[in-house]
Amino acid sequence: MEKDISAIDTLKDIKQIMERSSRFISLSGLSGVAAGICALAGAWFAHPFISGNAPAGKEDYTYSTLTIGDIMEHPLFTIALLTLCSAIAVAFLFTWLKAHQNKAPIWSAASKRLILNFCIPLVAGGIFLLRMAQMGYFELIAPGCLLFYGVSLVNAAKYTLGEVRYLGYAQIALGLTGCWFPEAGLFFWALGFGILHIIYGAAMWWKYDKKS
Repeated sequence: MEKDISAIDTLKDIKQIMERSSRFISLSGLSGVAAGICALAGAWFAHPFISGNAPAGKEDYTYSTLTIGDIMEHPLFTIALLTLCSAIAVAFLFTWLKAHQNKAPIWSAASKRLILNFCIPLVAGGIFLLRMAQMGYFELIAPGCLLFYGVSLVNAAKYTLGEVRYLGYAQIALGLTGCWFPEAGLFFWALGFGILHIIYGAAMWWKYDKKS
């Protein structure tokens, strides 16, 4: 009986070693929660500019064609950049803490593959959406963000926790739905990047992090 238990423990150890070598499994559920909170805060700050209630001197642009400089000078660009940087910072912090707790390297072959496969569709989508903004198709920016982010998650899921792909599917579904409701773009954006991240992060924390 003791030999059987020892053999099972050995198999579990081998499985963990194989997972660590092929997948980055140190993603923290709290990273998703924190990123979702950052997204909701960003949506709250962006709402006055999108709804047309911006303070004096901060009126929205209505040009049919914008330059990169026009886009970067807009308050929404600053809000989006700060939201993105904040979400990345807190996500990295909690992931680093989990990796440190599990005595696992945060920069490994698995994490490199994860980042590469995540960033390729995300960067391509960012360039595409930037061009759409230049041409004045603002109503499709929010759905486009959700779509390309969802594709990035699905593409990277095979190098990390499998549940990530379900978050990706949900983001894609929200993005496609949002294409038919452009006036509710900020709502769908906040729902995808904010609420879904918080729900996903809480579920992952309960499943993987709580016991540790």
